[in-house]
Parts: sequence; C-alpha cells; structure tokens
Amino acid sequence: MKPLRIALIPLLGLALTGPAQASTTHSPAVVVSKMTGPGSVSATDTAWKVKATDLGVMWDNGRGEILAAFGDTFGASWQPPGANGDDWRSQVLLRSTDRNLADGMSFSGAATDRPGHAKELIPSRKVDGDEITVIPTAGVSVGTRQYLAYMSVRHWGEPGYWDTNYSAIAYSDDNGQTWVTSGGPRWDNPGGADHFQMAAFVRRDGHVYMFGTPNGRQGAAYLARVPETAVLTKSAYQYWTGSAWQSGADTLAAPIVAAPVSELSVQFNAHTGKWLMTYLKGSDVVLRSASAPTGPWSGPAVVASFADFPGLYGGYMHPWSSGPDLYLALSQWTPYNVYLIRVQLNPDGTIANPNLVRDPSFERQATNTVAAPWKVRGNGGVDQGTWAFTADRNAFVRYNRGWHDIYQTVQVTPHTNYTLTGWLRTSPDNDNGFFGVRAPGGAPFAELNFRALGGWTKRTVTFNSGNRGSIEVFAGIWTDNGDMWLQLDDFALVKS
Repeated sequence: MKPLRIALIPLLGLALTGPAQASTTHSPAVVVSKMTGPGSVSATDTAWKVKATDLGVMWDNGRGEILAAFGDTFGASWQPPGANGDDWRSQVLLRSTDRNLADGMSFSGAATDRPGHAKELIPSRKVDGDEITVIPTAGVSVGTRQYLAYMSVRHWGEPGYWDTNYSAIAYSDDNGQTWVTSGGPRWDNPGGADHFQMAAFVRRDGHVYMFGTPNGRQGAAYLARVPETAVLTKSAYQYWTGSAWQSGADTLAAPIVAAPVSELSVQFNAHTGKWLMTYLKGSDVVLRSASAPTGPWSGPAVVASFADFPGLYGGYMHPWSSGPDLYLALSQWTPYNVYLIRVQLNPDGTIANPNLVRDPSFERQATNTVAAPWKVRGNGGVDQGTWAFTADRNAFVRYNRGWHDIYQTVQVTPHTNYTLTGWLRTSPDNDNGFFGVRAPGGAPFAELNFRALGGWTKRTVTFNSGNRGSIEVFAGIWTDNGDMWLQLDDFALVKS
C-alpha cells in the first residue's frame, strides 16, 4: 500500500490517501507496542528478517495460535519511508500465542524457508503492469485447514487507486507453512469493478462470511457467505442482495456500507454481542457495529485519525481482543511497519474511555517549534524526519544544564484512577529523566525517574486525580553533566 512516488524500487503496498484529505478528528486510540521491524516486541528484523512490512491480517488457527499475514516485506537494506529495499517478499506469515496484549503482541514463530528467514507464502511475478505483487487480505480456519484470501495486483496507481487481476483463496494444511493456490475460488477483475477483490472473513453459525470491496479505496462494502465445508467451491457462495441471499454472480451483491471502504476487518465481538467492522474511510480508520452481518451498520466512529497517525492504513482487529479492549494492527507508511493500538468499547459497541491527550504523537505540530496544546519549558522543539516512534514527528528537549520539559494540561475527573503512558528515548549520557503528572504550574504528585534509554521505551505512571479537575502530563530531564537530550512520542492518558 503506497502513498507517494519515490525513486527507490517500484513502490509497493496499499496506498494511503493524500494529506489533502487529512482528518482533524481526535484519535481515541492508544499505541500499545510496535509489532514489526526494528524495536518491535519480538525484534522481527533480526528474528525472521522482517525489517519492514505492513498489514497484519490476523486470525485464530483453531489450535491456540494467532496467524498474522503481512504484505510486501523487506530485509536489511530497507530505509524509510515506504516499501523498498532488498529481500522483497510479497507476503510473510508470523505466529503468536501471546494472550496478554496489554503489554504488546509477541510472535513465537514464522513460516520460514530457512532458519531465521520468513518465506514468501505465494509467489508473485513482480512485474509492473502484469503482476507487481500478491497481497493477503483475510484469513480464517475451518478445522485444521487455514484459508487465505489474496489479491493479484497488476499496477499501483495514484494514491488510493490500484488495479488487480483477480482475487482468490488459497489453503494450507500445515499451519501456514505451505499454501495451495490451485483449485479454489477466484474472482476475476477484467473491468476493474468486481466487488470482492479485497476480503474479510468471519466464521460463524456454520458459514464463512466474506465481506468484500473492489480494488483501491473508492468502493463500497459487499457481503457473501459460503458453508464452512465448501469454502473452495465458488458455486456454493451466496451474495446478499439487500433483501435475501442468492447464488450466482457476485454482481448480485448490494452494498452493505457505502463507499469509501477499504482494508476491511470484521469480527463478532462477545463483549458487545455485536458484529464489529473496522476499515479505512478516506484518511481515518473507523469502527462500525451491527446486530447482524447484513446490517444495518452504525455510523462510523474514528479509531485513529490521519492527523495523529499520518500515513496510516489497515486497522485489522485482533481475534483475541477481550472484554472492553479492542486491539488492532495499524500500518504506517513512513516507518513502513505495523503497530498494535487499542481502543475500549461500551457494551453497545461505541468507543469508550478515549485517550485524553491531544496531539498525542506530535504530528499536528506544523513547525519545529512546540505549539499548543503542548508547551516547552527550557530548550526543546519538534523533530521532523525518521526519528519518531510512529510516523513523522516527535518532541524533544536538549541542553547542557538545568531543567527542560515538554508538557500539556489535560482535563480529568476528580477522584479517578488514570494510567499515563509515553514512549521515550534519550542520549547515552542521560542520568536524570522524569515522566509523570503534576498539578498545573505546581509540583509532581506521580512520576518515575529514568536514566539512559537506548531505544524507544514505554514508560507508565498510574495515579489518582484526587480533588483535581486538571493536571499536567510531562516528560523532562535535569542536565548538568554535558549535552543531553530526551525524545518523546505517543502519549496516552486513560482511565484505569
């Protein structure tokens, strides 16, 4: 998926929409961890030579594992932004048994072709105008068999547009190590308007439901279903016409969600008793809910905004999300990697307990000078480049003496428990950093002290607001032993 034309190798991956469509909506999502690439929980860059990748389509394999299929993947020579470099694999698969998602998602293994190297699952020609790549879009298990939906991409066009040859379903009987692409259903796309070029799968009540969209990001969402025993038989598929299920051509399908819809992820959520759908709508990842797969679907609620996560796309729900916590795999173009994010849900499927920090990732900062809602005490600013934990920007303080910090005033509910998280990185000589909360203009009442942090490191402070209606969240350093710096990114403040 790709946003820009850059003279590297032919740009790959699903294109993000351009900045002109960027949303200013506040993002309720919290960044939990980095799933892939350098600095990820499982160090996928060294474990399986997955240095840069996107997507992260996840499903339960039925045997206590999550299988996660990623898109165009690159090795050691990759440099941000976007898809480029050596060891290009059109898709890879990682496996996870991690059920404690609150501290991030780890991977325990991969489909490999040699020790320590994630393999390409389905070969692609890698010829622009013919077949530039093959991208996974959905996965589901039935018994011990795994099914993977994928699209054959002929050409990446302008942002938000691409052409596909067809979509199809492959299967694996060895937990994703090898895949069979022959003999299964295929949806050809000669005119570019087929409804099911990208898919989302849900297995329920004896059927596999297949939600589909056309190629690119401009189409509506459609719905089909097939008996779970007949996934590989195209004639067994029925399409929702708006009033009934009907066999025949997929052109019978009527839209269940109006355009624009892309990178669909759908699941039945036990906590809410509803069907949930996340997808990229214009430039934001949004959430909708329904009592049935056919709808009607609720209005879209923003999960992650382009303004806070520029270059975002994907947004694939983790099948083991439980209780009010909904976890998603979010791709970003500049770091060209995947992050685990979280929102919380009310029983009716609406979003609860949003992140209270405004501009949490500093991406709304227009210049190198810190601006509202953030403030700086001492010497600090905003980095713009490839240093950030997510996307393009982070804040920093730097000097050789005295106290320097970045802070923001946040409204809170008195006598309420909160959790503050943030991602920090320091110079090697840092010996006195602080992260926490304080009364506006006053002294800290909950903070932690840290020394040198070699890479982006998550820090957490829990506290009770007491009788306060507002607080300041901050991070800073005392410098008196020479030049020191602290970088900050992706703050979150939520009720505990």
